[in-house]
Amino acid sequence: MAFINQEAKEIHCKVVYYGPSLGGKTTNIQWVYQKSVGQDKSELAQFNTNPERTLFFDFLPMNVGQINGLKTRFHLYTVPGQVVYDASRKLILKGLDGIVFVADSQIERMDENIEAMKNLEKNLEQQGYNIRQVPLVIQYNKRDLPNVASIAELRAALNKYNAPDFEATAAIGRGVMETLKTVSKGIITTLKGGDV
Repeated sequence: MAFINQEAKEIHCKVVYYGPSLGGKTTNIQWVYQKSVGQDKSELAQFNTNPERTLFFDFLPMNVGQINGLKTRFHLYTVPGQVVYDASRKLILKGLDGIVFVADSQIERMDENIEAMKNLEKNLEQQGYNIRQVPLVIQYNKRDLPNVASIAELRAALNKYNAPDFEATAAIGRGVMETLKTVSKGIITTLKGGDV
């Protein structure tokens, strides 16, 4: 749920990167952090939950525009990918405004992708969110590897909500900013439609 900082004249929106372990969530956030040079941003914080890690930073993109005279600041979070860290996942989902589901395109990771999507659906429902009403973007990462599932197979397995989706190679930034821009636009559209 977006919150408003009247003193700074900002609306704060939370984007959570969700998906299987080692699928590219951290790489996405690190790429965005590096490319947001010159923008008003916080330090990149990391919380270690060995062997997983949760990253966080917030930034004020210059090209998003304003909502009712308020600048929009985005807070980006990753969740731990392993199911054993489900309590952390649930905590990080609280107050979210949008989700980027980062799938690992490798054929042998399909079951983990499906498990992570089901876990996302369950955790959202338990917290009172309807996944069909939260801006969701799906990213098919690691498209540069030789053993990847086809986009049709990935869509059939993971995108039953017909969410916007992108092919990506987060390690080189391919598809990273497009994914973030799309979820950001979804959040802005949702907020403009509500009572901000």
